[in-house]
Amino acid sequence: MNRRNTTYGPMTTAIHAGEDPDPTTGASAPAIHMSSTFVSQDVSGFSAHDLTPDSPYAYARWANPTTTMLEAKIAAMQGTEDCLATASGMAAASAIFFTFLSAGDHAVISDVSYAGVGELARDTLPRLGIEVSMVNMSDLNAVAAAIRPNTRLVHSESPVNPIIRLTDLAAVSKLAHDGGAIHSTDATFASPLGMDTGVLGIDLVMHSTTKYVGGHGDAVGGAVAGRSDLIRRMRLEASIHHGGILSPFNAWLIARGASTLPLRMKAHAAGAQAVAEWLETHPAVTRVIYPGLKSHPQHDLAQRQMTNCSGMLSFQVGDAATGQRIAQQMIDRFEVIHYAVSLGHHRSLMFWMETEGLMQTSFRLTGAAAEDYRAYAGDGIFRLSVGLEDADDLITDLDRAL
Repeated sequence: MNRRNTTYGPMTTAIHAGEDPDPTTGASAPAIHMSSTFVSQDVSGFSAHDLTPDSPYAYARWANPTTTMLEAKIAAMQGTEDCLATASGMAAASAIFFTFLSAGDHAVISDVSYAGVGELARDTLPRLGIEVSMVNMSDLNAVAAAIRPNTRLVHSESPVNPIIRLTDLAAVSKLAHDGGAIHSTDATFASPLGMDTGVLGIDLVMHSTTKYVGGHGDAVGGAVAGRSDLIRRMRLEASIHHGGILSPFNAWLIARGASTLPLRMKAHAAGAQAVAEWLETHPAVTRVIYPGLKSHPQHDLAQRQMTNCSGMLSFQVGDAATGQRIAQQMIDRFEVIHYAVSLGHHRSLMFWMETEGLMQTSFRLTGAAAEDYRAYAGDGIFRLSVGLEDADDLITDLDRAL
């Protein structure tokens, strides 16, 4: 079943896409091909520019069978023509930005996004002569106003990290395409199964596969899925020239995790819904933000756009001092939840994110943009990645810490 798109169901696709029994040994599980070079059977060119989709393997930075297997699996799950695996989620974002943007170009980028992406957009891209407009992507008028004749890329994120604000991705796709730009989105919080990105008109979908795709917190990786012509450009530019390739061993680990993604996402969403509903009743909690709750300000959009609300939620407990105090209580009292960064793992993970610190470092929002962030986050939020533990045990753990 080594095909990128199939008519099979999500579980069958997740398990079998990209994989075939080993033709030499008959092994059912895919092999890990750790070789850096491959013996050539024909005289061929030495430049990666000579590569075609049918070229044999030659050098691991150009392509590797284990990585190709993972790419085919993610493309099939995401419903795209092709996929590029990268060394990390940040390598995936960098692959998009540095392939499709050059000096003199303009990009419109979500003003709240993964911290590394926000800092890259605010610090590195302008230094290279790329103009950037940081925009609240939930405000379609602001997105439309930001697009210029030299806009080449509109990069969104939904739900955004860490405040769980949503973006109307179909509407943003139309605005981008009407302006002659590519629309890329970071769908890490949603996973490849959380939204039908093809219907939403998205050209490139990126993931930190460290999170939900791998799912077990033991391998760092990234991926960009999308149209074959765009992925081909990125493969030459980002993999071969920038060198941010994924190791075969991590590709194998992530692919093994991806095989259970449909089951895990159902469990993540069910657990998060139960925990979110309980948190809304707790006297120490002043606000809960989860797309599956009717109290989420964009719940209707979530119902239209998301096929799985995932396991990511955030909540407020009052002012920053209260948040810091409760964060220390969590460190001292948690028995099940890990107080740690990252997300999308089988273990539940919690982390306190103070607003003022993020405003000074990653986001640097002012005026209306800062007010909108604070409308979701207040003086700070706890970001909770609900894992696969029993919801009752997570609730007991939270109760003893709050």
